[in-house]
Amino acid sequence: MRGPWPLIATVALAFVLWFVTFALPFGSFWIKISFSAALLAGISFILQPPRREDFPFDAKALLIGLTSAAALYLIFWIGRFISLQLFDFAGSQIGSIYHKGEGTPAWAIMLMLFCITGPSEEIFWRAYLQRQLMERYGRWIGCTIAIGLYAAVHISSMNFMLIGAAAVAGAFWGLMYAHLGKLTPLILSHSVWSMVIFAVFPMR
Repeated sequence: MRGPWPLIATVALAFVLWFVTFALPFGSFWIKISFSAALLAGISFILQPPRREDFPFDAKALLIGLTSAAALYLIFWIGRFISLQLFDFAGSQIGSIYHKGEGTPAWAIMLMLFCITGPSEEIFWRAYLQRQLMERYGRWIGCTIAIGLYAAVHISSMNFMLIGAAAVAGAFWGLMYAHLGKLTPLILSHSVWSMVIFAVFPMR
């Protein structure tokens, strides 16, 4: 097992990249998030080459990926409804998430989310970071730390609803990975869910 410094360095880089993406107004939000996720995925490929068994492509993987994406969308729909009843700021904060990507065609957002951002985030956050943490601290402690880091990296957005959404999504996919240990269903789940919620049927 490698020492802790590559893991620490990549997490620190993730915080910097997410700060640039969410807190700094220059450039296209969707291009910045796609670049950030792809860069981290590329680094993780170098530090920890993927295993062939992590990428099953069969009917079971497809079914789990698609049904979990639908389930997470439903969870977010329910969460949005409850949040709007409880918090006066919920509507404006949810709207501001979508405003970040204004000006980018829906087809381009769909393409980046499905082909770049979704797969890259799962390769880094689950297949590299969470796997490393589970190997060091055990399955459930490592999973919990990974979920916390995935939520924390969104703090730079200064958006309570987005941080909460990241925590929910991170817990959903983190627990999936801890249980399945396979990446294909998670990539499909993340890619389809994000494409639908941001470009096909957004929850504005």
